[in-house]
Amino acid sequence: MNDENVNPEGTDSKNASPEEAPEEDLSISGAYDKKETIIPEEGISESTIMENSSGSDSAPERQEEAKKDASGLIPREPEKKRIESERLSTNSGSSPSLKKKERNNRSYFVVLLALIAVITVSMAAIFYGLGFGGDFGTSEKIAVIYVQGSMLTGNVPSGLGYATSEEISENIHSAVADENVRAIVLRINSPGGSPAAAQEISAEIEKAQEQGIPVIVSMGDLAASAAYYISAPADYIYANPSTSTGSIGVIWTFENMSSYYEKEGVEYYISKSGEFKDMGGSWRGLTDEEKEYADTVVMESYEDFVTQVAEGRNMSHSEVKELADGRIYTGMKAKEIGLVDDFGNLYDAIDKAAELGGIQGEPRVVYMNRVSLSSLLLGSDSGTSGGEASQLVNYFEKSPYGKILACMN
Repeated sequence: MNDENVNPEGTDSKNASPEEAPEEDLSISGAYDKKETIIPEEGISESTIMENSSGSDSAPERQEEAKKDASGLIPREPEKKRIESERLSTNSGSSPSLKKKERNNRSYFVVLLALIAVITVSMAAIFYGLGFGGDFGTSEKIAVIYVQGSMLTGNVPSGLGYATSEEISENIHSAVADENVRAIVLRINSPGGSPAAAQEISAEIEKAQEQGIPVIVSMGDLAASAAYYISAPADYIYANPSTSTGSIGVIWTFENMSSYYEKEGVEYYISKSGEFKDMGGSWRGLTDEEKEYADTVVMESYEDFVTQVAEGRNMSHSEVKELADGRIYTGMKAKEIGLVDDFGNLYDAIDKAAELGGIQGEPRVVYMNRVSLSSLLLGSDSGTSGGEASQLVNYFEKSPYGKILACMN
């Protein structure tokens, strides 16, 4: 054997097989064989660094080089975590909790806007229902006042079937007190009612006219008896051809239930200071003297009614009496005999009011007491319902003295 080919350990290094190679030589060779990846200029990813460094324990200079960032510095472990966290945050945009909070904020904002819109619409409806609707534009106004239902004195909320002289008179008074009101329109739908209520309203109409405020009447379905009583002094009267009006006259009704009381065994003892004190009691009929007295009272009211019509319509007393036998006239006939001036609706009456009030251009129309849901709910301080309204007028409907009416039967 030649000594030149034998190494100091007694092994031929050139002919040695891989199995026989030392561990150190094998690991170094493997490290050089795995150097296949070229690092790009902008740097390498974390996964590439880990892959190349995992099998190269014997090449620390390669691991250190792979771990260097683009700037040539070796990042510390906390710095790597921070960079990775920022990268994830940038890629995901914002956290789920932040998005949820933003959605909740938007929902609250939408709900708030909806509530504001509901409140605004509700307030507009209430103001419109209470008579402020249409109160825009020029400063010159026309006040529209409704007379709806049976007329009587008393404090009954509007919209419950009665037109009280207190409410109508108050509205007329308020319209006259407004320096911008140039004319008043009365929109009437009433079968009549108490002569006293009609007289109170008529007196307020005349006061308005004395202040230079013209009053125009617009008749709807019905404007009879006491409702015509308050129409007569108006400066102009509109009706529809089929409106029921007229019924100029007075009636006083009495109820005799004595036969019913006898049948039921009901007895009355009446102690009175005068002969006529229990006149009209339902427990008996009228005596001849009481009947004569009742006729006298009715004729007094009737004469007042005839005078009111004669003065308001520029007719003679006798002319009115020829028409004033209590009959109903259609609007067509009423125009023919001079009880109304023309045919037309509410808006024709408003146009006429603007003309007589000297209003130039489009006037503001203020509805003083138009019935609406809001006025029914909020218009009465007492919160009176329809059932309670009948109790408020019980004094009139159930009068023990009968009822004197300028009313269509």
